[in-house]
Amino acid sequence: MDSNKLILKPGLEGVPVTNSSICDIDGNKGKLLYRGYSIEELSKKSSFLETAYLLIWGELPTAIQLRDFEQEVQMHRRLSFRVRDMMKCFPATGHPMDALQSSAASLGLFYSRRAIDDPNYIYNAVIRLIAKIPTMIAAFQLIRKGQDPIQPRDDLTYSSNFLYMLTEKEQDPIAAKVFDKCLILHAEHSLNASTFSARVTASTLTDPYAVIASAVGTLAGPLHGGANEDVIAMLEEIKTPENAASFFG
Repeated sequence: MDSNKLILKPGLEGVPVTNSSICDIDGNKGKLLYRGYSIEELSKKSSFLETAYLLIWGELPTAIQLRDFEQEVQMHRRLSFRVRDMMKCFPATGHPMDALQSSAASLGLFYSRRAIDDPNYIYNAVIRLIAKIPTMIAAFQLIRKGQDPIQPRDDLTYSSNFLYMLTEKEQDPIAAKVFDKCLILHAEHSLNASTFSARVTASTLTDPYAVIASAVGTLAGPLHGGANEDVIAMLEEIKTPENAASFFG
C-alpha cells in the first residue's frame, strides 16, 4: 500500500479530534464526569442550571452567582411575538426537532452581531439559548395542536416551568425533579456528533445561534439523538412484556 495514500475513517472512527477538560465518559465502565465531578454526585446535589454553569464556566457557582444566573435565565424565557408568529406558520405535521432548529436559528436574526470577540455578547447569547429553547419546544407542541402557546411562569424553576408550558398544568414536584435530573444526565457527553457539528460551525466564527441550530440538526438524525425516538416508537409497538421476545433475534 502507498504510505502516502489517505485512509478513510468513516464517521471519524478512532480519529482523535480534540482533548476535553469538560467531560470524561467511559461507557464500558459506566463513568461520566463533568469537570471532574461524577454524574452521581451532581444528580444528587445539583440542579440543571447549576450543572450548566459548571460546564460552561468551568467551576461550580457560589450561591450568589447561581442566584444571579437563575434570575437572568428567568428574565429571558419569553419569545418575541415575531418568533411565535413564525412558528405558527410551521406545518402541524412537522417534526419538533426541525421546528427547534429553525427557531433557534431565527434568534440570530434578532440578536446576532457576529461579535465573537465580545465576551458580553457571548454571555448574553448563552443565557438566551438556555432560557428560550424550552419555551420554543413547548410553544411548538401547543401550536401544532392548534392552541396558542402559554407564557412562562416566573415563580417556577427551570424544569417545572418547562413541564408547565408543555402540558398547560403545574406538575408534581417529584416529576419536575426527575426531569431536572434527566437534563443533568444528558447535558454533556463529550465529543459526540452534535458537539462535533457545533465545533465545526463555531470554527467559522458565525454567531452562537447558528452553532446551536447546526447541533440540533445533527442531533435529530436517527444515528444520533433520533435513536431515542425510535426506541420510544418500538416500546409503544411492543406494548406488553409478552411481545418483547419477538423484537429480538
